Amino acid sequence: MAELREIAEEPEWERGEAVLHQLWSHVSEEFVRSWREDEEYRLLGLFVDSDPADGATDDADTADESTLVAVAGVYVQTVIHHERSLWVHDFVVDEAHRGEGHGEGLLAALETWGERRDCDNLALVCTADNDEAAAFYEHVGMEPFGTVYETEL
Repeated sequence: MAELREIAEEPEWERGEAVLHQLWSHVSEEFVRSWREDEEYRLLGLFVDSDPADGATDDADTADESTLVAVAGVYVQTVIHHERSLWVHDFVVDEAHRGEGHGEGLLAALETWGERRDCDNLALVCTADNDEAAAFYEHVGMEPFGTVYETEL
């Protein structure tokens, strides 16, 4: 059984940070850690019951014997084109658990989390060259809305 939980305290934050760093490997650990100080940023983790029969032991697992399999860094924001939105800034399934359906599980849990906070939609940005992620998002029913343009400052 999977459960979405907010990650705010150690040792779960450290575990979530390790999964985040799989996406953000090009930035420093200190930079990723600094997001914790942002009052609006929420790190949500998808936890599944550990299976003792698989022989795997993870010393980082909490006493409730759940395994962190995916994380999402989110903000609830009001924007002109969608009113109140759940913006997913970080979406990462732990490399060890990819291909097990946790991406779809995380998205479904995020939708419920957003609905409970009166969000009208869930939105995220995918880099233009990430065809695999784009295919996944379209596979689960998400639709492209527009294009993000940016310039470095």
